[in-house]
Amino acid sequence: MPGDSLKLIVGLGNPGPQHDSNRHNAGVIFLHHLCKSYGGTLRGESKFFGEFTSITIDGHDVKLLFPTTYMNHSGKSVAAVCKFYKIEPQNMLVAYDEIDFDVGVTRFKEGGGHGGHNGIRDIINALGGVNDFYRLRIGVGHPGHKSMVANYVLSDPSRSEADVIMSNIEDAIRVLPIAVRGEWGEAMQKLHTQ
Repeated sequence: MPGDSLKLIVGLGNPGPQHDSNRHNAGVIFLHHLCKSYGGTLRGESKFFGEFTSITIDGHDVKLLFPTTYMNHSGKSVAAVCKFYKIEPQNMLVAYDEIDFDVGVTRFKEGGGHGGHNGIRDIINALGGVNDFYRLRIGVGHPGHKSMVANYVLSDPSRSEADVIMSNIEDAIRVLPIAVRGEWGEAMQKLHTQ
C-alpha cells in the first residue's frame, strides 16, 4: 500500500491510573509521547468514546485517538472516528503491545490478522472485517506460557524493560514523519534497522 498517507493514529490500552504503565498500554504510552512531542493535548470526546486531538506532522493534519472503551472494545471508538472524518483504514496506524516480540523489537506492519490481540480483533470486526490498516507493534515480551499472558500484559514491565520500550517508542516517533507522508518502505527500513 505505498503512498498511503497517515490521517489517524490510534494508541491502544486500558483507561485508569492502575493501567497507565502496564505492558498492555504500550500503544497509548506511544500515543501520549507522540502527542507531547508535537504539542498536542488529548481530551475526552464522548462521540468518539475516547480521548482525541489533532496535531500537525510534517505539514500533515493527523488525528490522534486513545479509545477509552477498554482494550477489547477499541473498535467502537476507532469506527466512530473513521466514519466521522471519512478516514479509510489504509490511512490509519494502530500502535499496540506485541507479546510475540521481545522487549527491544518494535516494527511497523502493513495489514494482516489480529494475531490473538483482542484490541486489533475488535477493530477489524468494527470495520466490517477490513484489516488493511498499518500497525506499530511494540515488543513487550512473552511470559512463556499462554495461561500467563493475561496477568503478564496487565502488569508493569521492569524498570530496565520500561527504559528499552521507551527508547523504541522514541525511535518510532522519529521516523513517523516519513510514514505520515506515505513512504512506508523507507519508514520501515529506518525503524527496523535502528
